[in-house]
Amino acid sequence: MSLLSKVVDVVTGGLADRAYQVVKDYFPPDMSEAQRANVQLALQNLELEKKRQAEQARQAAEKQLTERIKELEGSAKDLLRLPILGPLMLFLRGCQRPVWGFVTLYLDWMWFSAWTLNEQQQTALITINVLVLGFLFGERAVKNVTPLIVKAVKAKRGG
Repeated sequence: MSLLSKVVDVVTGGLADRAYQVVKDYFPPDMSEAQRANVQLALQNLELEKKRQAEQARQAAEKQLTERIKELEGSAKDLLRLPILGPLMLFLRGCQRPVWGFVTLYLDWMWFSAWTLNEQQQTALITINVLVLGFLFGERAVKNVTPLIVKAVKAKRGG
């Protein structure tokens, strides 16, 4: 769930329940159950409409941001206009993730199999792992790999 989605939920979440409490507190106590149900249904419809509007605004904002980035930075198609450097840049751009990934994998392999590192060097390698995994492979990769790294470090220190 993106940050904008969380903001939308905070802004619109529970609107119908809060409004219904106000209606119950300030409207006549002799409202029938059918009238109460109708009021609650109307308020829930209002909340759904507000959520829909907020979601549309979020999607429009994300689309505008994407278009703005594309406008400022250009796209991969723009690189093809450069005779020799364009295809080379596209190739290097495509190679970046595998190269950084395999270099990090090699460093980790050496760390766990052959090298004896002090705590400062281990901290540096952990930082490299988090940076490479975080920037190149996303938050999910960091969440999946961090527990394994911590477990391996504890095993190496203890064993």
